[in-house]
Amino acid sequence: MGETIVLYPSPLRGHIVAMFELGRLIHKHHPRLSIIIILSSASNAAAAPAAAANSASITVLHLPSAATEHDETPFDFARRDTSNLRLALVAITAAADLRALVVDVFSDAAFPVAAALGIPTYYFFTSGAVALAVFLHFPTLHGSTTKGFKELGDEIVKIPGLPPIKALEMPTGMLNRGGRFYGYFLDACRNMISSSGIIVNTCESLETRIIRTIKEGSCVPDFPTPPIFTVGPLVESKVDGDDKDGGDERERRHECLSWLDSQPSLSIVFLCFGSEGRFSAAQLKEMASGLERSGVRFLWVVRPPPQDESAKSTSAWKDDDDTSLEKFLPEGFLERTRERGMVVNSWAPQIQVLSHGSVGGFVTHCGWNSTIEAVRAGVPMVAWPLYAEQKVNRNFLVEEAALALPLSMSGEDRFVSADELAKRVTDLMTGSGEGKAVRERVLAARDGVLEALSDGGSSRVSLAAVVALWKRG
Repeated sequence: MGETIVLYPSPLRGHIVAMFELGRLIHKHHPRLSIIIILSSASNAAAAPAAAANSASITVLHLPSAATEHDETPFDFARRDTSNLRLALVAITAAADLRALVVDVFSDAAFPVAAALGIPTYYFFTSGAVALAVFLHFPTLHGSTTKGFKELGDEIVKIPGLPPIKALEMPTGMLNRGGRFYGYFLDACRNMISSSGIIVNTCESLETRIIRTIKEGSCVPDFPTPPIFTVGPLVESKVDGDDKDGGDERERRHECLSWLDSQPSLSIVFLCFGSEGRFSAAQLKEMASGLERSGVRFLWVVRPPPQDESAKSTSAWKDDDDTSLEKFLPEGFLERTRERGMVVNSWAPQIQVLSHGSVGGFVTHCGWNSTIEAVRAGVPMVAWPLYAEQKVNRNFLVEEAALALPLSMSGEDRFVSADELAKRVTDLMTGSGEGKAVRERVLAARDGVLEALSDGGSSRVSLAAVVALWKRG
């Protein structure tokens, strides 16, 4: 099999997709390396892009099922798979020249397994350098206080290279010092610092100052910072038939894009909040009112409120039943806005939508995949972070890079009023004031990203550098 690299993502769909894109990238530019992707027993096979799974350039191995427990996290999945992972790595080592194992944060349990086998381990950080700075500095922050970030509340946390951030805006899993996720993240961050290198899904032009700060060692004051390789941003490749939601979604996809075909250039604001982004029934109604007041053309992906909020009303919700949307929107909203708006149930083909010529703005939860998809398409944003590391990303997008407009939020549930949403959407889409500046900055960022990804660009040079380490062994 020759020189081989093993990639081991967590079972989360976004992490699987990102790891497949990394595998594609490596093979495209360094075809002599064999790529094996090992999928956790908890991974949904449908999440693996069909084109990669069927490609002769990438071998996919599925770990056998292991005993499960109630309420497991992605970290737990990786921990219970360690025995089977070890057997797989031993078998690969016997048949090939295994040069490196690449894991992500949630498959961190593989780190001690690989170390015991003498396999160099690299981390593929699927988010950007802004979140990486937080993760690398997390052990230092942990040692500087006995309080959790949730307890610290609105106190400012200082992280080298980042704009000031409130303690409550740290990544969700790090907030509760006594929580299970907190300990998992702490272990993962310490292992990452001890790894052979970190591959990051970003490029130097997009996060210049933060990347420089990390490489200088400021985020890890007590230990050497591992080599950092910025090889992105990597966006999911779309292949016909490769859809996570099956045939019904493919039909909806065509309908959505056909509707966009009929709209004026750069006239549509797209609202989409990821696969886990859900709002209360009250917030959905407020959002609808804001869009109606704005007068702006829109494409809005709506997911039902959490089941535990209004079980009675959501029990009738069906993913393939568009009429259910009316249960959560103001009476008559769909009819009043049908000439300038389209509401889509639960899912839309985000990459294709953002790349469409009629889309001129994006209201986003600030997930990193969504962020880089918008930047690569040159679409300015309104930042509405919800969970995970999204508030950290929001601070970067608004305060550091000026690629997004902020939203004012109130209360513990971070409620956004109809007037606030209408104002920000209007500012973005009319190109007045801050909206014009953000649009110009995004277009410049897009050009920088495209240059980084071109032959001889910084991301290609960085990829060649990490491959050189693997070949050197």
